[in-house]
Amino acid sequence: MNRREFIELLIQGSVATGLAGYAGSAASATREIYDMEAFGQARLLHITDTHAQLLPIHFREPSVNLGLGDAYGKWPHRVGKNLLSELGDLTPRQIHAFTYLDFTQAAENYGRVGGFAHLATLVKQLRGQVADGASLLLDGGDTWQGSGTALWTRGRDMVGATNLLGVDVMTGHWEFTYLEEEVLANAAAFNGDFVAQNTRASEDALFEGVPVFDEDSGHVFPPYVMKVLNGRRVAVIGQAFPYTPIANPQRFIPNWTFGIQEADLAELVESIRGAQSPDAVVLLSHNGMDVDLKLAGRVPGIDFILGGHTHDGVPVPVEVSNAGGKTVVTNAGSNGKFLGVLDIDFGQSGIRGYRYTLQPVFSNLLPADPEMQAYIDGVRAPYKDTLNEELAVAESLLYRRGNFNGSFDQLICDGMRSVLDAEIALSPGFRWGTTVLPGEAITMDRLLDQTCMTYPETYVRDMKGSELKLILESVADNLFNVDPYYQQGGDMVRTGGLNYRCAPGAAMGERISALTLANGRGIEAGKNYRVAGWATVGAQSPGAPVWEVVADYLRDRKQVTIDKLETPMLTDVKGNPGIAEYAGGYY
Repeated sequence: MNRREFIELLIQGSVATGLAGYAGSAASATREIYDMEAFGQARLLHITDTHAQLLPIHFREPSVNLGLGDAYGKWPHRVGKNLLSELGDLTPRQIHAFTYLDFTQAAENYGRVGGFAHLATLVKQLRGQVADGASLLLDGGDTWQGSGTALWTRGRDMVGATNLLGVDVMTGHWEFTYLEEEVLANAAAFNGDFVAQNTRASEDALFEGVPVFDEDSGHVFPPYVMKVLNGRRVAVIGQAFPYTPIANPQRFIPNWTFGIQEADLAELVESIRGAQSPDAVVLLSHNGMDVDLKLAGRVPGIDFILGGHTHDGVPVPVEVSNAGGKTVVTNAGSNGKFLGVLDIDFGQSGIRGYRYTLQPVFSNLLPADPEMQAYIDGVRAPYKDTLNEELAVAESLLYRRGNFNGSFDQLICDGMRSVLDAEIALSPGFRWGTTVLPGEAITMDRLLDQTCMTYPETYVRDMKGSELKLILESVADNLFNVDPYYQQGGDMVRTGGLNYRCAPGAAMGERISALTLANGRGIEAGKNYRVAGWATVGAQSPGAPVWEVVADYLRDRKQVTIDKLETPMLTDVKGNPGIAEYAGGYY
């Protein structure tokens, strides 16, 4: 399909939409956004953190994404109008994509985002704009988890989808929450290259003969792959999530080790450059953007870091200086909402220039690719009745993403407290999960978006007040530590029936204070409280999967309104560009 044919298809298949005051049809908006002429000789396309979202979804960007220390006010720690102030002129449609502002109204006007069938159409268009053999499609991981069908097929539905999409190289994180043998089988079924320089088998596992890519180095997967694009050699190194055995159960992958492995990465880059003289070195990373920024300043020789994990839709690249020159760091959001487009211009002595664009994937501007749509329909068909069950109607906006409680997190906590008869509920600060608009049905599909994983079991147990404070302190240090290498993933633990005060910039052990129950009664350090939760990383919990608990709660209510978010009062954050709309209050 050439460009002219593609545009005609868009004109025929698109539905005209627009915010009041925004002139132009869907077809003209499509041409304005997606018709990108080639720049240079190579085009890298980048998706990450799609979390198995095969269909178009709504996804609200955070209104709280605090940056502290050296990260204060820097990308990705800018939200809302503070984010827009760093950009040039944007259309209302783009403002909706990059921010939470007027989310409900804008979502109703502009429709859903993502969806693999629509993404496939965009990938084909962008690849068709450059020469044959001049493009790569890279996947930063968190692809095989996040939906009911992904869980029930053990990630295999997403392997098929990425094969059909044409992903050339990927790395992983939530991929490693299946069993080792399942991960290896999925990687073998994947048509591209699964790369991870920081994933090795332990010495004991090597002695026992566990399968690995390289017995000498212990690498479970190839650490990198060399690709030739339009005559230029591009090395793509994989960087899996470093803290996988800490943030997720090690029991699923007992023989594998991870870590940032900064020294090993530096040695690998030096070796590739010395022995193979690539025209460019790219790190396909699942570190999180703050970690990538630090790494870029410490490991020379990497030209581009295409990052993921923290779900940051960062519309501009960040250039980081290091001993070897500079490294360009990007992050491409989540849930199939964005596609990063990196065009590279090579000169005789290396990279002469580049152009980076973070493209929102507006599903109503991109017709569904018929082959991909047929595949998705087939994958979902056996589970259709279960997925489409309408549990209740949302009377208010339900979302997750942000440093503290989102309204869907509050719903999960409320459900656990009610069904499991607990005073307090704790829910992990997962970043994955889609958004439900007011008036929409909360289907089992949407509930699974928030909860679907391989360790979903709930628990109810007594916890002392001192233990509750310790949990909050530990998670806060993980989130707000000024050294990115100590940030091990996720946002703040979500709470129900528990209020507190948080000073993000304080020292470890001093961030959390003034803990109270929902009734205002103070939490006593030595007193026991009945606490419900889910997703234990250690031993498996004994209770029902969390989606069953919350589904029972929703079926009993039929309509759901979140009147209050139990978010902590924040101190010493006023003026921080990473906080805007916030229910808990701050100064």
